[in-house]
Amino acid sequence: MYQITHRLKPGQPLKESITKLVEERQIKAGVILAAVGGLDNANLRVSKFDNGEHPALEIEGPLEIVSCMGTLSTEGCHIHISVSDRSGQCYGGHLKDGCKAFVTVELVLLVFDDVAYRRVLDDETGFEELSTESVK
Repeated sequence: MYQITHRLKPGQPLKESITKLVEERQIKAGVILAAVGGLDNANLRVSKFDNGEHPALEIEGPLEIVSCMGTLSTEGCHIHISVSDRSGQCYGGHLKDGCKAFVTVELVLLVFDDVAYRRVLDDETGFEELSTESVK
């Protein structure tokens, strides 16, 4: 197990930067321990409604990152984020592309070296769900 600490500068994209780190470092299994900072904007996908829609939220900032967590792998990243606006109103959902760092975002990732995360289609949910494979 080891950590990666990385700082995003103003204007750098959050999800795309995480994905790039995962690809560059060939992370087979990891998690987001911390994402501290702010965003100029947030693009989120909220929970599936009964009619099968996946509504998107686009929120203009500046926004404070309240929490951010996810599973990371070269086979796919699944990241959730919560942000708050100037009034303290919070929004949350699946992190989508296009969210830009405001002043900074400090990322801390934890990488596991004894397991690989896979994404396998689950017939029951219709989504590619997390599966683990031992690499030792």
